[in-house]
Amino acid sequence: MNSLYLLIAIFIPTVCGLLTLRLKFADDHALHVYIEGVALVTSVLVWVLLFCVPGDPVILYEFEDRFTLQIGLDHLGKLYAGLVSVMWPVVLLYAFSYMEHDRRQRSFFAFYIMTYGAALGACFSSNMLTLFFFFEMLSFSTIPLVAHHQDHESMHAARIYAAYLFGCATLGLAAVIVVTLYGKTGHFIYGGDLAGVQVPQWIQVIYLFGFFGLGVKAAVFPFHKWLPEASVAPAPVTALLHAVAVVNTGVFAVIRLTYFVIGPDFLRGSWVQAVCILTASFTLVYAAIIALRERHIKRRLAYSTVSNLSYMLFGVMLLSPAGLVAGTAHLVFHSITKMTLFLCIGSFMHHTHKEYLSDVNGAGKHMPWTFVFYTISALSLLGVPLLCGFVSKWRLLTAGAEEGSVPALIGLASLILSAFLCAIYGLSVSARAFFPVNEVDRFAGQGRIDEGGWRMLGPLCFFTALEVWFGLFPGPLLQFIGTIVQGM
Repeated sequence: MNSLYLLIAIFIPTVCGLLTLRLKFADDHALHVYIEGVALVTSVLVWVLLFCVPGDPVILYEFEDRFTLQIGLDHLGKLYAGLVSVMWPVVLLYAFSYMEHDRRQRSFFAFYIMTYGAALGACFSSNMLTLFFFFEMLSFSTIPLVAHHQDHESMHAARIYAAYLFGCATLGLAAVIVVTLYGKTGHFIYGGDLAGVQVPQWIQVIYLFGFFGLGVKAAVFPFHKWLPEASVAPAPVTALLHAVAVVNTGVFAVIRLTYFVIGPDFLRGSWVQAVCILTASFTLVYAAIIALRERHIKRRLAYSTVSNLSYMLFGVMLLSPAGLVAGTAHLVFHSITKMTLFLCIGSFMHHTHKEYLSDVNGAGKHMPWTFVFYTISALSLLGVPLLCGFVSKWRLLTAGAEEGSVPALIGLASLILSAFLCAIYGLSVSARAFFPVNEVDRFAGQGRIDEGGWRMLGPLCFFTALEVWFGLFPGPLLQFIGTIVQGM
């Protein structure tokens, strides 16, 4: 019975989002109340389900044999569902303030809330076919958000976004079909649905198709270009979707394919594992270098996201319990940290109409709280102790050292180099904000610059507090992630 409530949780934001396009609202405030109400009801239902004893998976539709659309809830699904269900209602408050004067709020919030349903569908999927279905639904529902401004730059970014995500989807679909055909049950089993099954060695090539076809959402090289291009979208989209929901779904899908379908034993020590680790290692250094060179602030953060997503993939592809714990922990902690960074920069751009690094000079004096929150988050992203970023990055380093293979050691060196670059491209923004270059204040004589009301500062404070909390007390969350690794 619990699994039927999972379907309701998916339907509420999806159906209500569609209705938003048709319903009549007295004013924007009524629209905001409606959307926030939908998000809160959905999140409350999700959290009730997280603490319930999971029921048997429910088949929504059966094509033939093991090809079914099926939903259920295990510990990995609970972790990801808990993450997105906390973030959506909070970021919506920020979005209401950010989009206050936008003329297309109705369509924006309609698609914004529909993506919540698609993300939950991915969390609740019980097999690769269902996950792939919601994986693509997430792509479809986010294209209008990338193209929201409907100018040349936005439409161009939306075309690139669609080309990468749907083009690479063919690789992912090929992997989904093949692994479903060869699997024992056709649904997720920790240790691999293919474990113990005699499969040909060319399945390793099929896994590689899946790694890149599903990893496109995780912006793995060379399929990373869409993410910086998509940064033209409004800040709430860039923060919640393209720094958390969409990209994390890519990592989430790779974890499912690796540990719950193929099985780590089949890949451990193979050339495919080496290719994946080296690709992730190259991506995280390459993207960090580009981020350092990038002058546009949102694009700089976008390349930083590309880099940190490959931190997660590196941990996952170590194919060890320690690596999986580290990669999954970084998925959670990076989400919180990068969310805060994007929201801070979005607030700065919204109130100053400035978007380049040189424009930040002196902004800390006029928007102190915004840039205090930004600085704490930048330190977390760097991996400073007592903040959550340190916890996951330290575990990634130790997991790589324990693995000890040549690809793992190359990845280890890449992590250290990327962290050094992260310190420069992340904290240079704070340095300019509080200690302007040549003491030039870009905003001198312009009067007071509004930081935004509680709807903007509240989410920034909330996510910054989470960074500190998980930095000081990461134990319970890491213990929960450990239950995933133990197959419980």
